[in-house]
Amino acid sequence: MNVKQTIFGRYEDQNIDQFLLANDNGMEVKIMTFGATVTSISVPGQENTRHELACGFDSMEGYLSGEYKKNAPYFGCTVGRYASRIKDGKFKIDGKEYILAINNGSNHLHGGLSGFDKKIWSAQPTEADDTVGVMMSLNSPHMEEGYPGNVEVRVTFVLNNDNELAISYEGSTDQTTPISLTNHTYFNLSGFEQTIENHHATILADNYLEPDETNVPVGAIGSVNNTVADLRAGKLLKEAFEELTTGFEHYYLFDQSIDRLRKVAEFDDRESGRKLEVSTTEPGMLFYSGYFTSDKLCRENGDQYGRYRGFCCETHRYPNGPNIENSPASVTKPADKYNSQTVFKIHW
Repeated sequence: MNVKQTIFGRYEDQNIDQFLLANDNGMEVKIMTFGATVTSISVPGQENTRHELACGFDSMEGYLSGEYKKNAPYFGCTVGRYASRIKDGKFKIDGKEYILAINNGSNHLHGGLSGFDKKIWSAQPTEADDTVGVMMSLNSPHMEEGYPGNVEVRVTFVLNNDNELAISYEGSTDQTTPISLTNHTYFNLSGFEQTIENHHATILADNYLEPDETNVPVGAIGSVNNTVADLRAGKLLKEAFEELTTGFEHYYLFDQSIDRLRKVAEFDDRESGRKLEVSTTEPGMLFYSGYFTSDKLCRENGDQYGRYRGFCCETHRYPNGPNIENSPASVTKPADKYNSQTVFKIHW
């Protein structure tokens, strides 16, 4: 196993570093310091070939292009200070209202105009007998993007020889504030040879948060029983897409424990034989099937992105959690620590 550091590009007159994590089985994960972003997840194929399984680019130019900024798919990045949407860009803590940027219709999305995905993170590689990784850290000052409190966050990416990429999040604050972090990697287990429509998806959830007319949950919980959203027994995605106008963008609910790692989802591409298992400590996961991803985006090697070319498993606290009564751990207090872990395991 090894970790290798290189310069990925430049942003705002600073070098952007990339860390290549490689295990003994040939699985490789690349992560850059801009946005603490996973730029690549690849596995070996026959005759010294490699298969790319994640949306991303091989240079900074891809992430800074006009088309990418316009579409804003958040490929592979670390999302914060609060993942997903906050209704009308407002919330209250102890009776005081805070106003956030509106950057998605009438709502606040993924931390605002300059969220954690657009920051340059500090990074330190890590190595152990059976793992390689990189630890990235960031300071978010009081009232950045409208959020109260000085927040210190750390995200650690670790790859092992079981082909597991474990992403662990830690955070602390000096004022009560919403924190919800996630990774926004899009997967295509066919290696981008096909869309994700022939992927078989299983999500172990009985319920989901029902969104309002602006696609934001406000507290109502819906059962997956007798709906297209029921993926407990597994379903071919193209069959579900026939009933969904814009595909999946469902926040599935697991138990509310935020300290127990458990398997919550599985996806497999039966033609290639590749499979992804998702485990998390989070209370839910937003499953997004990439309907709105621009067809004009592609990797430098020609891997085509776009509608239904990649799916995203966003494990995080409730969308709009600060405005939903009894949502689990949507705000973090100075006396508490924010902790979260999600593990992506690849089979091939």
